[in-house]
Amino acid sequence: MARQYFCMALAVLLLLGVASVSTSKGLKGKEHQRASQIPSQFSQEERVTMKETLKGAIQIPTVSFKPGEFNRTALAEFGEYVYKAFPTVFRTSFIQHEVVGEYSHLFTVQGSDPRLQPYMLLSHIDVVPAPDQGWEVPPFSGLERDGFIYGRGTLDNKNAVMAILQALELLLIRNYIPRRSFYIALGHDEEVSGAGGAQKISALLQARGVQLAFIVDEGGFIVDHIVPSLSKPIAMVSVSEKGVLNLMLQVNMTTGHSAIPSEETSIGILAAAVNRLEQTPMPNMFGSGPLTMTLQQLANKFPFPINIVMNNLWLFGLCKQSFRCRSLERSPLTNALVRTTTAVTVFHSGIKENVIPPVAQAIVNFRIHPAQTGQEVLELAKNIVADDRVQFHVLDAFDPLPVSPSDDQALGYQLIRPTVQSVFPEVNIVVPGICIGITDSRHYSNLATGIYRFTPIYMQPQDLHSFHGINEKISVQGYETQVKFIFEFIQNADADQRPVPHLHEL
Repeated sequence: MARQYFCMALAVLLLLGVASVSTSKGLKGKEHQRASQIPSQFSQEERVTMKETLKGAIQIPTVSFKPGEFNRTALAEFGEYVYKAFPTVFRTSFIQHEVVGEYSHLFTVQGSDPRLQPYMLLSHIDVVPAPDQGWEVPPFSGLERDGFIYGRGTLDNKNAVMAILQALELLLIRNYIPRRSFYIALGHDEEVSGAGGAQKISALLQARGVQLAFIVDEGGFIVDHIVPSLSKPIAMVSVSEKGVLNLMLQVNMTTGHSAIPSEETSIGILAAAVNRLEQTPMPNMFGSGPLTMTLQQLANKFPFPINIVMNNLWLFGLCKQSFRCRSLERSPLTNALVRTTTAVTVFHSGIKENVIPPVAQAIVNFRIHPAQTGQEVLELAKNIVADDRVQFHVLDAFDPLPVSPSDDQALGYQLIRPTVQSVFPEVNIVVPGICIGITDSRHYSNLATGIYRFTPIYMQPQDLHSFHGINEKISVQGYETQVKFIFEFIQNADADQRPVPHLHEL
């Protein structure tokens, strides 16, 4: 019974969200708790303006459909919109604005102290398609209802785009001149790989010899009412993300008339192969990677008896052997945290009901656990299918990103922590995690080793379903707080003058 309770406790812990986690020892260090030079207090007029500006951005359907196919008219309109919405940003002499890849935007904010290494704030302006079916309001209406702004992009990720520019606009209006230079990179095709936006911005900066102290992108949140055993909300800062392997399986067989079929067809062979992949999950990797350290460091945050078990993680082996972590595998979310996931997303074959097709193709999307590589997953997939008639073609692949540092010398992480404490005083636990999604930040790994994915808004369990789903929304107060966070973060980055470790040589 005790072991079963332990497994259930671990499953609940993993619901911390969108990440396989490792934790810090909480907010600490008075040396990092610096008050903003300019208070993050906004007038009623400014608050109204910021929410109306977000609404206007949501109304522009900057939809990406597939690589190279997106709403170009809307992307061009969005560029004009932000130019009008944030006039101070665009007319400030120490800010350079460039359009990259036709629709992405790069802002270079030149700080007054060239000795401080620059950083980057990263976001994306494109969104996934949003059919009207099921929405309480039209998905691109930007309507406000009961204290929430509805629409595609309110959480992923125009809220961050607008909050970054809004915070900078408000700082500039208050005559703030940053000491540390920084970049703002807004990609236009993150939802379909980022090759036309983020990848080109990264190449441009690399050609200029830019080295970044750290990068902040989307990917983690403040989670609340998700872990019953923990009474306080937890800020999650994702320090890595899973990799991807898109694999095409193909079977070639002799075509012919359906009236005289052979014993097996291309469709039947491929269907059996796909079924074996679905019925044989990739190995459970729980216990590998940074999660062990996370549990050990979070241990004392839990009540008895969970804290005892967390402090004796050698017992985890009993859970894995006796229960095979079934409680973790039952939920799609927690299952994604403990293994490389397998998803069959495309199946092509056949041209007519009475013709046996010569070719059948399926595309399988694997999201690679940080403890594995794409090559390892490919070999496992071949062994599972175990049929020489099935050909394997790698469409694209990239391994999980390295884990960014989160120790006391990690500048980006240590700047996020005191800003969380200032803006969210009720939050006193900051947890590094691993994002199960894919972000534009992977394109910038050649510019910085410290990449942190964190969106400073509260995330409730029900909110997770609105990402790429229906009724996506953000509270007006939540958006104001997001602006406040960035407003303070920029100033905190200026106040910190410590040498920057973990530099990546270009």
